[in-house]
Amino acid sequence: MSSSLDGLPRTSDRLYDDLLLPDETIAVRTEARDFATRVLAPRSAELNCAEESRHAFPRDILSAMADAGLYQLPFGADVGGRGLQFPMLAAATLLEEMAYFSPGVASALYDGQALLVGRTLDAAPQHIRGEYLPRLIRGEIVGSFATSEPAASTDLSAEAMLTTAIRVSGGLRLSGRKRWITHSCAADIMTTLCLVDGQHAMLLVDMHADGVVVGEPDKKMGNRLQLTSDIELIDVFVPDDHVIAEPGRGLGAALASLTLGRIGVAAMGVGMAQCAFDHAAAHMRRRSAFGSQLGAFQHWQFRMAEHAIALETARSLYQKAARKSDAGITPEPEAAMAKVVGSCIAVDVTRDAIQVHGGYGFVRELTAEGTTNHLESIWRDSKVGEIYEGANEVQLWSIARVALGRDLTG
Repeated sequence: MSSSLDGLPRTSDRLYDDLLLPDETIAVRTEARDFATRVLAPRSAELNCAEESRHAFPRDILSAMADAGLYQLPFGADVGGRGLQFPMLAAATLLEEMAYFSPGVASALYDGQALLVGRTLDAAPQHIRGEYLPRLIRGEIVGSFATSEPAASTDLSAEAMLTTAIRVSGGLRLSGRKRWITHSCAADIMTTLCLVDGQHAMLLVDMHADGVVVGEPDKKMGNRLQLTSDIELIDVFVPDDHVIAEPGRGLGAALASLTLGRIGVAAMGVGMAQCAFDHAAAHMRRRSAFGSQLGAFQHWQFRMAEHAIALETARSLYQKAARKSDAGITPEPEAAMAKVVGSCIAVDVTRDAIQVHGGYGFVRELTAEGTTNHLESIWRDSKVGEIYEGANEVQLWSIARVALGRDLTG
């Protein structure tokens, strides 16, 4: 079975350059592209179309990423990381390259594992950071990041959240239900946002502890490799030394990681959009209609030019947000801007790429030729980028608050 990815020319090689990136990041892009081409591309159809189940968790891919040192990128040398000067920029660049072939791998195994869980552990008290972060970097444990609940996701206010912990001798007892929790069915630990005495706290939960009940994975439209399951917490004991953020500091800890996650979503959107763009450009050169190549029609010339501009904008925005983070500056409003633009172009470019392919864009497999169509999975996978890690409408509101002032926007 051949793939629409086979021999696909990279238009980014002539439309985009890494002129303003540090040499360190350019080297990471080369490394990331080599890994993605060798490990992810040959299995892209399998990875992107697998049905959700506990057995679908790609532990072999996680191990390959760990063995290649990819989890080392965002972290300091003292915990087994590479100690890069621009760690977030490196991680975002890696995510773009991985999402070109498999958005689900990028989202679940890197954005979720390295940025949401990893950077939460990186900011945890030293005894937690020093024990768990090196193990995550080495691929020995799988982590989950639990903020959302059935009635609380974008709104994580104390009024919306129902997961609570009460103080007991030696620790806390945690009860509630978490939802949309990435690879919880395979996780060993979970960084968990909850309420203690009415204030947000962040706890480290042992997923093998008594009272932790993990449901079967959800059946989603796309991003199927990002296995999400409900988690019921029934009077789970959490020792005092597993408190990542004390009451009153938990929401800040969660939002700090989610801000980095939004940069990751933006980078993954660029990767998906670039892949769809490359499919469209290649098809326009080889396919003719009414005596002319499709690329000769001005409508498609203008649409592709507009998409090329949007790609350049989205890539520059996620890189700027990452650079601000690496400089120790809160990466807003750029992270919100990057998330909106990056996630939207993934949807927009893929829609047009499918349209220009006609019926060839609508199939999953062309049976007569034995060819799988990568555009179909990008279309399914791209939509969630506009929703998760802070819906785009909320990102627009946060940008408006900076532009117009909170006294006006609320």
